Parts: sequence; structure tokens; C-alpha cells
Amino acid sequence: MNSVEQAPTATRHPDRLRPRADDDLEACVRVLAEVHRADGYPVDWPARPGDWLAPAAALGAWVAERDGAVAGHVALAAAGAGDLAPVLWSGRSGTPAAATAVVGRLFVAPWARGGGLGALLLGRAVEEARDRGLHPVLDVVASDTAATALYERLGWCRLATVDQRWGPSREVSVHCYAAPLPTPSEPPSSGSAVRRL
Repeated sequence: MNSVEQAPTATRHPDRLRPRADDDLEACVRVLAEVHRADGYPVDWPARPGDWLAPAAALGAWVAERDGAVAGHVALAAAGAGDLAPVLWSGRSGTPAAATAVVGRLFVAPWARGGGLGALLLGRAVEEARDRGLHPVLDVVASDTAATALYERLGWCRLATVDQRWGPSREVSVHCYAAPLPTPSEPPSSGSAVRRL
């Protein structure tokens, strides 16, 4: 039994991960607001948070539940014109940037942390990307040390740290990461590889 699976009791339901449904967006926005208040993620609160969670380029989105309530979220999207991590991975791997998928919108409610939900969500997005023949990449603001620690603990490779202009007088440092390559004996669709690049 891993750290996320727990034996059900009369008052405890097991954690579970499932595709996000349209009627989950309201609960996801509430959890995102909790995360924003606690951690400042996202750095800039979106004018339409439901739309921010469901971008047009989405390849999939999942929620984690704890005790029957939405406790976390992750999305996977096609690489877009402004995404730097796909370009950096392309330069390193010699593959086109279009052969990547961008993991984003990853968050876990403050009350649900410490049980492995973040790693579970990330693993699901990696699995979906690999099932589609795409290499997972992401970026994260450098000040988000908890997220950085998670990615590095799971074997993600930091491709670069770049300063991005987020307005006329604001620069933000961003770390760009690529998922570890699958091990030779591992099927390409598995999200559990930790081999370093």
C-alpha cells in the first residue's frame, strides 16, 4: 500500500485520482483559491479561474479526491508558442518542440498535503503524455521551492532557469524542467521512471 492508498474506515474514504469532469471546475476553483492564499500560486490570480484551469490546448486534466472532496488538480496541454520548456527540451533532445506536452495547473489543497497526492497527479500527467508519444515538460516560478523539491525528488531534470518579463516592470525567474526518460526496460507509457537525463 503506497502513501496515498489508505485502508477505508467508516469515516475515511480512500484517496482516488480521476479525470476532471466539467462539474468539478467549481470545486477546483475553490481549492485553487485556498492554494493562492496559502502559497501565492498562481502568482497572478486569473480573471476567469475556471477558464484558466481548462485551456483550449488541454490534452487532459485530472483531480485527486480525499475523503470524497476535490483535493488537487493537474492538467496536460499541447506545447504553445510562448512555452519555453518545450523549446529547451527540443534543443537538448534533438526532437521537435511539438513532441512535448506541458504539465501545468498542478496544485494540492493545503489540508491534503503530505500524503503523496502531488506525486500521484504528476505521475498521471506523465503517463498520459507518454501514452500520446510526447515527452512531459513544465515550468515553475523559482520561488516555489516546494514544487521544485517535488520535481527534483521525482527525477525531473532542470533544463534552465530564465527570467521572464511578466509585465512592463516585472521580471520573474522560472525553472524549466523535463521529465526523466523511461528506463530501457520500462514501457514508454509508464509514469514511474526516475532515470536522470
